[in-house]
Amino acid sequence: MLLTHLTARHLPTGWPAALAPIRHLAEQHLRLTAPVTFLVGENGSGKSTIMEAIADVAGVNSTGGKAGTKYSSAGPMTPLGEVLDVELTTTGLRLLHGPRLKRRAFFFRAETLFNLGQNVSGRHGFWEEDLTEQSHGEGFFTVLERMVNGPGLYLMDEPEAALSFLSCVRLVGLMNRVADEGGQIICATHSPILASLPGAQIIELGDHGMRTMDWEDLQLVDHWRRFLAKPDFYLRHALDDD
Repeated sequence: MLLTHLTARHLPTGWPAALAPIRHLAEQHLRLTAPVTFLVGENGSGKSTIMEAIADVAGVNSTGGKAGTKYSSAGPMTPLGEVLDVELTTTGLRLLHGPRLKRRAFFFRAETLFNLGQNVSGRHGFWEEDLTEQSHGEGFFTVLERMVNGPGLYLMDEPEAALSFLSCVRLVGLMNRVADEGGQIICATHSPILASLPGAQIIELGDHGMRTMDWEDLQLVDHWRRFLAKPDFYLRHALDDD
């Protein structure tokens, strides 16, 4: 483990302090207990806000990128990043705040990945392939397999965005391998496939704040089960013209 606790101090008024999970960080703390942690919850619950803030304190560009490079600290910190405190293990301090060229952290952010690729593809320490010559999903895996390996902190925001069912299963295998190699992953996701990784910690965000959940008890999993069993129960509301 590299990072063990998250706490927010002196939250400003307004957004994002109005979000229940952010208030939870200020009033309590979030303890990370496994090499892989998933943040799950509805759109707008604060998952990406927390991921961006962790990237800030880990020395990675909150829009995505790699620690220890000139692309790692462009722009100001996010509002939550400015007030987020993290507790690092000795290994975490060495890998995240040691000599610049030896820092091991990467933020895989689906919505900005290809913009990042235009700047770094082919550069030393990144990947050789031109992502524009690959399918969306192939490009995702090119980056994941090159940048997410061995000891280090790996942040992911909806990595399943371009992945098929089988590719998501493949990503679960990659995550498991990285955990076995001494890496730590924190991933915001809507995928019940990714969240099914055995031994992972799952944090559900919502109006309640944040709570640790078992996979089979997640609202996300329950919705998918119900939809696959009887899709018309959900679709009749979406397709209702009245």
